[in-house]
Amino acid sequence: MNVANVPISEIKRTKRGDGEGSVQVELDPSMKIGNAKVFAIYGKGGIGKSTTSSNLSVAFSKLGKRVLQIGCDPKHDSTFTLTKKLMPTVIDVLESVDFHTEELRVEDFVYEGYNGVMCVEAGGPPAGTGCGGYVVGQTVKLLKEHHLLEDTDVVIFDVLGDVVCGGFAAPLQHADRALIVTANDFDSIFAMNRIVQAIGAKAKNYNVRLGGVIANRSDATDQIDKFNERVGLKTMARFPSLDVIRQSRLKKSTLFEMDETPELLAVQKEYLQLAAALWAGTDPIECEALKDRDIFDLLGFD
Repeated sequence: MNVANVPISEIKRTKRGDGEGSVQVELDPSMKIGNAKVFAIYGKGGIGKSTTSSNLSVAFSKLGKRVLQIGCDPKHDSTFTLTKKLMPTVIDVLESVDFHTEELRVEDFVYEGYNGVMCVEAGGPPAGTGCGGYVVGQTVKLLKEHHLLEDTDVVIFDVLGDVVCGGFAAPLQHADRALIVTANDFDSIFAMNRIVQAIGAKAKNYNVRLGGVIANRSDATDQIDKFNERVGLKTMARFPSLDVIRQSRLKKSTLFEMDETPELLAVQKEYLQLAAALWAGTDPIECEALKDRDIFDLLGFD
């Protein structure tokens, strides 16, 4: 079976009302993740979702939780700072055995990263072919077949860029809370607004709800605050534009492994507080995305 040639039975026009005209990969009820708390991390491409996801995974692990991070980007670099290497993707591994999953071992597609965080890179189909939702579905199916979700406390999906098509909205079918990473600028907030729309569509038929906003690379948050106030969102954590954060990616390191400085300790504390708040449970946020023109009127002009 070639992922670039997904059978039509796997992809069908939804009857669940996931937005008008939506073509989705529907969630097989047997593929529900289970008792773990599941978070999906979204945001504009290049905004720092992988850095945020990896350090949040470590923060959960520091709280004694068993964590699984699933990267959903064809670049397969979500878990790079956790494992210190680019891991093969689930799709790569499946193709190597001609999609005979019974031939796979756990160690073929799951790697242990820093502080015990378990890491999986779902990968994606070749550009312009296949469906990203199918890839996510196959990854969850494989994890369940190997009983890897039964003892997991937290699952974090690190989702490709600001793509909110049916395929890359697929993690929302599994998630309890969706978190949006943004910076204090127009383009990031514009992407966040689109993601709010996608989450709202999925929330009609699945358990996912908005959990809040993570401000990244943001020394100020005035534009984020203005948008949040207008639509009803809230910021759960803020990470300033620090060179140590940029350096951590270059050094293949999470922020919890870097040489400690007062500013780095403050960032680590912020991640630990975010993880604790998410574990304790956050109230779902009900909000409605703005029309494109309204965002320009709110943020785009003096």
